[in-house]
Amino acid sequence: MTLYRSMQWTDRIRQVKILLVVAAVIIAIASLLVSHFLVRDLSKEEQGRMEVWAQALHALNAADENTDLTLVLNVLEGNNTIPVVVMNSDGIITDFRNLDDTLHIEQVARRMVQSGDTIRVDDQLVCYDESIMLKRLQAWPYVQLGIVLIFVVVAIFALLSSKKAEQNKVWVGLSKETAHQLGTPVSSLMAWVEMLKEQYPDDDLLPEMDKDVKRLQLIAERFSKIGSLPEPVESSVNEVMTHVVSYMDRRTSNKVQMISQMPEQEVIIRMNASLFEWVIENLCKNAVDAMEGAGTITLTLTDEDHRIVIEVSDTGKGIRKKDLKNVFTPGFTTKKRGWGLGLSLAKRIVEEYHKGRIYVKQSELGKGTTFRIEMPKY
Repeated sequence: MTLYRSMQWTDRIRQVKILLVVAAVIIAIASLLVSHFLVRDLSKEEQGRMEVWAQALHALNAADENTDLTLVLNVLEGNNTIPVVVMNSDGIITDFRNLDDTLHIEQVARRMVQSGDTIRVDDQLVCYDESIMLKRLQAWPYVQLGIVLIFVVVAIFALLSSKKAEQNKVWVGLSKETAHQLGTPVSSLMAWVEMLKEQYPDDDLLPEMDKDVKRLQLIAERFSKIGSLPEPVESSVNEVMTHVVSYMDRRTSNKVQMISQMPEQEVIIRMNASLFEWVIENLCKNAVDAMEGAGTITLTLTDEDHRIVIEVSDTGKGIRKKDLKNVFTPGFTTKKRGWGLGLSLAKRIVEEYHKGRIYVKQSELGKGTTFRIEMPKY
């Protein structure tokens, strides 16, 4: 039931993300369209104003001493927003207004001429540019889109964080409930094994039964630690890997070959050996499943300056490229039976508890997969 709720939550998050993206696209298109039409209308209006201004300049040039220039001067002086440069027939600037960059006025005039925003008045050339307000209006949609994009990113991040927190609660609750449910039958089995040892002290099967019961107890202990921060202690990585190889050798067919490559000297790091052993064991079990009970599993331990590296390689069927990004996602599995929790919990143990890193180093269909674990040296 908890897994079903988690999958529902994942689907809901995906739907919300799609809706947010669609809404952002609609807002972007609407903003650009409105801005385009508004800028176009204002540009035409400014062009009309400049034509009136050019006519006023023509009237000023043609005026004599008896002409009333009050209206003409009001038109010429009324332009306080549109940058204007007036050039004579020799290309010499005779007048300008509303320009911030007066030091490079010739370059500004040349740019106006190249853009084609000019009006010929007698033997003069009136060059003009868009007003500051119009330029700001052109840039505003992109500022608005940036704000919308930031909002969408923040909203998606909040949803993902909420999703992750919900998933953590589900997996932690599931793990602790599993440990709780295993506790009583494991205790009973331990008692029954002790009774059988007293009645049949020479039976060769009882030691193996005892090992399996203790193994169940260890599994219950591991699940009980999920959700809490286990205290790391200095432990031997060689010993952990040796335990895994020994355990897998006894419980897999003869068609599965386990190869371990470790340095002779002990590699010691601070970790929770029980949980870390479970990570390696889980990778090996997945490898056995991927090889369908026949192939080679190679465990390699490398001791570097500031970290240790563990690689688990198999000769199985490999992982499809489109599935690589989902292998550590809770609930994802390619098996017919399985909850898809193993690699998710492994990632949590390595990255959250031990501040390490786990990822798929390489995978090729039909040839196998290599998982890589990098653990820091404290």
